[in-house]
Amino acid sequence: QVQLVESGGGLVQPGGSLRLSCAASGSIDSIYAMGWYRQAPGKQRELVAVRTSGGNTKLADSVEGRFTISRDNAKNTVALQMNSLKPEDTAVYYCNAVSLRGNYWGQGTQVTVSS
Repeated sequence: QVQLVESGGGLVQPGGSLRLSCAASGSIDSIYAMGWYRQAPGKQRELVAVRTSGGNTKLADSVEGRFTISRDNAKNTVALQMNSLKPEDTAVYYCNAVSLRGNYWGQGTQVTVSS
C-alpha cells in the first residue's frame, strides 16, 4: 500500500499562484509515476500533470506554460507549481501514484480561483 498526503490548496485570485505538495509513504519502492489530477463540480476527473521516475513529464494542454510538476525521488514527494491561475482551474486536486502494486490516490485538496 501507498499512502499519499497532500497540502497547499486554498483560495487565490485570478492570476495568482499556488503550490501543491504530496508526500508518499508505505510501499514506495515500486512507484514509477507520480502526478496530479483534478475534478471540478459536475466534471470527470482529468489529468493535470504526471512525472515518471525516469523524468518524463506530461502536462495537460490547458495548463501547459502555467503549471510545473517536480518530483524528488529520494524524498518521495511530488509538487505542482501553479502560476497564472484562472477561474477554470478551480477544482479538487488529487495526488496520484502508480506502482507495480496498484494505483493510489490522496484525499484531495481544494483549489479555488476567484476574485
